[in-house]
Order: sequence, then structure tokens, then C-alpha cells
Amino acid sequence: MSSGSRALRDLVQLLSRLPTIGERTATRLSHAILSGPPEYAEALGRSLSEIHQRVKRCVRCGNFGDTALCALCSDERRNSHQLCVVARVPDLEAIERSASYRGRYHVLHALLAPLEGLGPEQVPLDALRQRVIEEGVKELILATPWTVEGEATALYISESLQDTGVQISRIASGVPHGGELEYTDQVTLGRALAGRQSVG
Repeated sequence: MSSGSRALRDLVQLLSRLPTIGERTATRLSHAILSGPPEYAEALGRSLSEIHQRVKRCVRCGNFGDTALCALCSDERRNSHQLCVVARVPDLEAIERSASYRGRYHVLHALLAPLEGLGPEQVPLDALRQRVIEEGVKELILATPWTVEGEATALYISESLQDTGVQISRIASGVPHGGELEYTDQVTLGRALAGRQSVG
């Protein structure tokens, strides 16, 4: 960035540390903030500075919310016998947007990644095991990503909780709706073929 302003360069650098935000996007955002009314920049700065104090991690599932118990855990209409395990809160939000699941969640906030030094001790299952037993969970749905880390975590959870008697399932993996086969990677295509279902 060629700006002569140190403050602007600092803002671009901070914004570019966010996921999917490169230097160009960070520069555009910085200029948009600077070009807007000072009230907006002040409100944005206030919101950012207070985010860790105002947003709480749900004591039951790990979701983000305004109170100790998140809105999803407080909703008595949800199926308490189904528990969907996700890696991160954005994964939970994606499932919620699909409007196809009405059970409860458990957010890990970490995945097994031995090469990065993240082993079983960094992905503790005590809270998950306790919920399965105490809440009478009948089905545990593993919705970790279809990555090496996500697969390893799903396998680890499955093996660790086998003795609880809970039914454990894994979300399906395949070709996305509207996706072209020629642009689909081999692993996804292989899983789509292996998981084929009868239509007759």
C-alpha cells in the first residue's frame, strides 16, 4: 500500500489479518470507512472494542450469544435427543440457514491437527460425553468438515464415545446442488459415487 498515512496503513494491516481479506480488500474497506461519516467509524470501533465483553460463549454448547445460555439451547422446541457436532460457530450457522435440522448443537472450536500440535488434549471430549449421557442424546451427528483434520476428529469422537451406546452418524459428502461434474474434485466425486442411493 502506497498511502502516506501511517494510521491508514495500520488499519489495512489489521483488516488484512482477517480470513479471506487480502490487502486489496482491506485497502478498499479502509478507504470506505475513511470516506464515510465519522459516526460510523466510531460505532464500528466501539463495537469491535466491546465484542469480547458483550459476546459470550454458551456454557452448554459453545455457540456465541448474549447470555450464558444461547438462544438455541434456550429453545425448548428443539429436539434434545439429537446433537450435531460442528467445528466452528459459522458451521452451525450454515446448518441453521438450511432449515433442515431442529436438534441441538455442540461446537468444538478446534479440530485434531497433529502437524500443528493439536492432539486429543486440545479437543477435549469431557463436555460432549457429559451432554450425551446427561441429556439422553440418542443420535450424535458428526458435521465436522470433509478435510483430513475434520475426518480425524470425527473418527476420534466416534471411537471415544462408542461405549455410551449413542447412535453416531456422519453427514454425507457429495456433489453440491447445481455443481458441474467436470469441476468437482476426485475425492468428492468418489464419495458421491460410494454414497449413491437407489432411485427406483
